[in-house]
Amino acid sequence: MIGKFNQKISPTGRFKNEGYHDDPYLRALITKHEKISTKIYDSSTEGSKALASEIASIIKIKELEGNKCVLGLAVGSAPSEVYDELIRMHKKDGLSFKNVIVFNVMEYYPIAPEALQSFSRNIKEKFFDHVDLPKDNINDLDSLLPQEKIYEFCRAYEEKIERLGGIDMQILGIGRTGHIGLNEPGSSMNSLTRIVSLDDISRTEAASDFFGKDKVPRKAITMGVKTILNAKRVRLLAWGEGKANIINKTIEGDTTEEVPASFLQNHIDCKFILDEAASNELTRVKTPWLIDSVEWDDRLIKKAVVWLCQKVNKPILKLTDRDYNDNGMGDILADKGSAYQINIRIFNELQHTITGWPGGKPNADDTYRPERKSPEKKRIIIFSPHPDDDVISMGGTMLRLVDQGHEVHVAYQVSGNLAVSDDDVLRYIDFIGDYADGISADTKELHAEHDRIRKFLANKKHDQVDLPEIRRIKGLIRVGEAKAGCRYANVKDENAHFLHMPFYETGGVEKKPIGKEDVKIIADLIKEVKPHQIYAAGDLSDPHGTHRVCLDAIFKAVDDLKKEAWMKDCWVWLYRGAWHEWEIHNIEMAVPISPDELIRKRNAIFKHQSQKDGAMFLGGDNREFWQRAEDRNRGTANLYNELGMAEYEAFEAFVRYEFL
Repeated sequence: MIGKFNQKISPTGRFKNEGYHDDPYLRALITKHEKISTKIYDSSTEGSKALASEIASIIKIKELEGNKCVLGLAVGSAPSEVYDELIRMHKKDGLSFKNVIVFNVMEYYPIAPEALQSFSRNIKEKFFDHVDLPKDNINDLDSLLPQEKIYEFCRAYEEKIERLGGIDMQILGIGRTGHIGLNEPGSSMNSLTRIVSLDDISRTEAASDFFGKDKVPRKAITMGVKTILNAKRVRLLAWGEGKANIINKTIEGDTTEEVPASFLQNHIDCKFILDEAASNELTRVKTPWLIDSVEWDDRLIKKAVVWLCQKVNKPILKLTDRDYNDNGMGDILADKGSAYQINIRIFNELQHTITGWPGGKPNADDTYRPERKSPEKKRIIIFSPHPDDDVISMGGTMLRLVDQGHEVHVAYQVSGNLAVSDDDVLRYIDFIGDYADGISADTKELHAEHDRIRKFLANKKHDQVDLPEIRRIKGLIRVGEAKAGCRYANVKDENAHFLHMPFYETGGVEKKPIGKEDVKIIADLIKEVKPHQIYAAGDLSDPHGTHRVCLDAIFKAVDDLKKEAWMKDCWVWLYRGAWHEWEIHNIEMAVPISPDELIRKRNAIFKHQSQKDGAMFLGGDNREFWQRAEDRNRGTANLYNELGMAEYEAFEAFVRYEFL
C-alpha cells in the first residue's frame, strides 16, 4: 500500500534508456552525480528484506567455511524491519546465528543497560532474544564505566574486532546531522571507538525518548568513522522524506567532517538502501531530465514546470521556449508542443486544484473541481492520529466542512498520553481533589490514590513507564482537549470518536506492531458511518512513526472494505502539516484559508493546552505546532501566488489516495 502511494506522490520519471539497470555505461550516466552505490526500493519493507537476505547469505557462507561472521549492528527505526526479517528466517527457514559475533555501534553515556532508552536493551529485545545468538558473542559498549576507564575499554573493543579479522558487514542508519553511529559533525575520518559529545540537534531529536531534552545524556560511546570504514561491507538504511536532504548531501556532496556519513564515499563496498521518500532529493529522482531523456508523463511534466518556475523566478504563463531549452527541458517541447501550450495546461491544472468547497459545491459544474458536487451533504470521517492533528493540519478545512453543512465525524486514533507532562497530571489531580473536597466528606480513597501518584512522580526516573492510573489521567487530559476542539468547530459530541488503537498503548515511546485489532477498529467505524469522504494524515515524517502506523491501518481497512458497494462513493484525501507539507506538484486539492479562518484555526489548536509552550514531540523544529501550521499554510499560498495564481492568505493541501 505505502509503496503504491509513494509512487504517486514521488514521480521519479522513467528514463527512455530503461535498460540502464543492466547496462554499466547507462547506469553510470543515470547515477553520475552519486558517489555512493544506491538502491531505491518502493518501501522500507522491500529494502529491509533485500538486506536481510544479503546478511543471511554471508552468515551461511561463513558457516560453510568454518568461520565466524562478524556483524556491526546499529539500532533504531532504520534497521528494525531487517531484524524482523532475520528473526522470521531463523524461525521459519532455520537460519542459525551460532557462528555470528556482533558489535554494537553506539550507546548513550552514562545510561543503565536496562534503561528503556538503552541501545543495548533495545537491540536485545528487538533481535537477540529471538534468535540463537550466543550471549558470549554479543559485544556491548559499556555505558556505566567510570569515564577514566573508557579509553582502555574502547582500545580493547578495537583490538577485539581486529583479532576476529574485522567486521564482515556493518549496518548503519543516518541521523539528520549526517552522523553515522554517533559520530557527530566535526568527527575525523580517522576517529576510532571513543566517547563523544552529542550534537544539540541529536539531543533534541532524542528528547521524546527521554520525556524531555534535559534528561537526554550529553555524551555517548560510539564506533569511530575509521572503525566503520574498516568494515569489509557497509550498508546504510534510510527511510522517509525526513532523511532526503541529508541523503542528498551525503551521496552527491563533497566529503566533509560536517557530514560524517559522506566519508562513506571512500569505502570500496558501501551501499545505501533507500525508500522512494528518502531518495527524493537525489538528482535522478528530483530532476531526472537534467541527466538524460525521460518519458514525459503528466505528473513529471507538472513537477518539472513547477521546478522551472522556481529556478528562473517566473510564473507559469511567463515561461518561454528559451527557458525550457536553457534548463535541460528542451525535449519536452519536442514531445508536447510549445511553451505556451504546456504553460496553459499546467496553469489550468493548478488552478483547478483550488476550491473553497472541500465537500463539493452544490449545483455547480464539477468537471474541473477536485471534489464531486453530489451528494450535496456528505458524511465525512476525519482521522486524526493524535488528538490535535485534525486541527493542526486541516483545521481550516474541518471548520469549513462543518460550516457548509456536512456530517463531520472526527476519529482520534491514539490517546496521545505520552505527550502530556507530569506537571499537567499534578495540576489536574489538585483540581480534582479540591473539587471533590467541596462536594463530599468521603474523599479518603481519592486522596490516597493522588498521594500514590505524587510519590511516584516525585521519584520517577526518566526511563520509567508511568503507572496505569497516570497514563489514564494523561489520556483523559487529551480527550478533554479534543472534545473542546470539536465543540469549538461545532462537531457534534456524538461524532467525536476515541479509538485508543492497541498498538500505541505500551506506556513507552516504543510501540507494538500494527495488529488485526487495530485495523478492525478503523474498519468498524468506516462501516458504521459509510462516509463519502475520509481524511487521513499522510504525514510520514513523524519522528516515532505513529502517523505512519495509523495511516497503514487506514489503508488496510480501506483495502478490506473496498468491495463494499457503498465504498465506491468514498474518496480518501490525505493531509499533511505537522511535519511537512505536500510539494506543490503533488497537490490535488488546495483549500483557501482566509485571515479570519486562520485565526479560528489557531483558536481550535489552542484548545489543546497541554501541547502548548514546549510540547514533548516537537522533533528538530522548535516552533510550536500552530506556528508550523500557519507558516506552512502561508508558504503554500505564497508558492501558488508566485506561480501566477490568485493571492490568498493561506492554503491547506490534500492528495487523493485512489484505492479502487
